[in-house]
Amino acid sequence: MIRHGITLLAFLSFSILFSQKKQPTVDQQRLEQRIFDLAKFGLQKNGETERVAFSDADIEARQWVVETLKGFGMEVRIDAAGNIIGQRAGKDASKKPIAFGSHIDRVPNGGNYDGCVGSMAALEVIATLNENNITTSHPLEVIIFPNEEGGVMGSRAMAGNLGKSAFPIANATGYSMGEGIMRIGGDTTKIKQAAREKGSMAAFLELHIEQGGKLESLGLDIGVVEGIVGLNWWDVVFTGFANHAGTTPMNARQDALLAAAKYIVAVNEVANSFDGAQVATVGRIKAEPGAPNVIPGKVVASLEIRDLSSEVIEKVYQAIKQKTEEIAKSSNVSVEFRPLDTTAEPALTDPTIQKEIESSAKALGLSYQYMPSGAGHDSQDISRIAPVGMIFVPSKGGISHSPKEFTSAKDMANGANVLLRTILALDKQLD
Repeated sequence: MIRHGITLLAFLSFSILFSQKKQPTVDQQRLEQRIFDLAKFGLQKNGETERVAFSDADIEARQWVVETLKGFGMEVRIDAAGNIIGQRAGKDASKKPIAFGSHIDRVPNGGNYDGCVGSMAALEVIATLNENNITTSHPLEVIIFPNEEGGVMGSRAMAGNLGKSAFPIANATGYSMGEGIMRIGGDTTKIKQAAREKGSMAAFLELHIEQGGKLESLGLDIGVVEGIVGLNWWDVVFTGFANHAGTTPMNARQDALLAAAKYIVAVNEVANSFDGAQVATVGRIKAEPGAPNVIPGKVVASLEIRDLSSEVIEKVYQAIKQKTEEIAKSSNVSVEFRPLDTTAEPALTDPTIQKEIESSAKALGLSYQYMPSGAGHDSQDISRIAPVGMIFVPSKGGISHSPKEFTSAKDMANGANVLLRTILALDKQLD
């Protein structure tokens, strides 16, 4: 009886050890250290990091990622759009790759976690698989997309949606998208070669900070993303007449900036007049000639509208456009709406992948909730060519695109473990 008990105990111990071997977990401390290491690229004297796409800091950080992937034994290439693609062989080379990753470029005056958590978690997944001598059946790909913040450039190119009309658009570095692609090792003359055929990937997964406060406010660990909102951008150009600020009477002015100010207020009012969760934002404005003693003759202001429905975006746009044209007429200036080639259509994530993310969270004892993404992501464009899934982890205070952006090491590790488990589950499930 005792011998049977010992035998059963030994069997159970072996089963537990076997299970643990089959279900490895990431190194939380190492993952956080990678975040800190990445933040060194572009580190400023005030302790904050600046790393806008195409900057010297961005190029240095990309090279560090490339060297890290090569150190894992992966084959690494940079495609015509500047996407970094690290490939890890699987047992069956005929199977389509399971891909995962995010971006490492940042908005001006941004934080260390947006995009970076998903990218560093992707590196940590590969490191964990290597340490545990696990070879998946499917090949694996780590993809680090360039210039996500300036128009999801790399993922759009991979989905075949980046046209030449996007090349002149410049970011905060002053480099245009076309110039930036060449700076980071891409080739604008071969941009079509970056496009991948629909169905060429078995799945794509992206771990990301929520960039909102829902998970933290509800005390939840994981967000299972159901879909990503679409977004449209415009330049709204007001043209008046530049004249002397001291000699031109108030009632005789054609002040482009005054009209633009009324437009900004109107955007907020119109967006709030619709039922739903749509948002509209003016985040950039430039007045010319830009002198305190000259009435602005020209103003270029931005417009961004987001929603899960393209139809809603169009309705809100038309309402804003109509109201703005009325403002321009009453202000004796002209206005033109110029659409920018940065449009992203709403995208739903794959139900099968959603369920695997949920199952992984459950297996790890993590709380979760299904939720939409109000921010755009590289997964949005990749969804046009592959089944995608997204995993959210909490953002402290709901803060993002700010130096105060923060996600704890524990939350990052939770997300990375869900990512790892989901990849292993999909490896068994997908053909």
